[in-house]
Amino acid sequence: MFVIDVKEKNYCPTLEEIDQYIKNSVFTQFCIEIKDAYQCDEKIEYSSCSWEKGWNVKWKKAGKTLCTIYPREGYFTVLVVVGKKEKARVEEILSDCTAELQRIYHQTQEGNGQRWLMVDLEDKDALYCDLMRLIKIRRNR
Repeated sequence: MFVIDVKEKNYCPTLEEIDQYIKNSVFTQFCIEIKDAYQCDEKIEYSSCSWEKGWNVKWKKAGKTLCTIYPREGYFTVLVVVGKKEKARVEEILSDCTAELQRIYHQTQEGNGQRWLMVDLEDKDALYCDLMRLIKIRRNR
């Protein structure tokens, strides 16, 4: 079986290859749920950013990025941006969220009115549900 190198710029992997690299069924469930909820398709892009170089999966709706997935072996990291327009609504529900998401939110520095929340997902648990709520707020603002 071919295993991708997520840092290799010259080979754009498919979503299936990224799934095989991650080796965690939660990734597949996450992608299906985003696709079904927002009727959008993934966009696989290479980031040359020194902060997170490599292939990622962006989910966009109406020109707005809902979230970005960074593949890891055994899990994946989801980036959700909480901008000025989402901030009040996110802070309204934050006390209902997991302690983990609250910690990530408060430890993430705000810049230009945004917080770039990086959340590692390994299980379909309460943290997974929290992320889905944030993505819904991002979409509906």
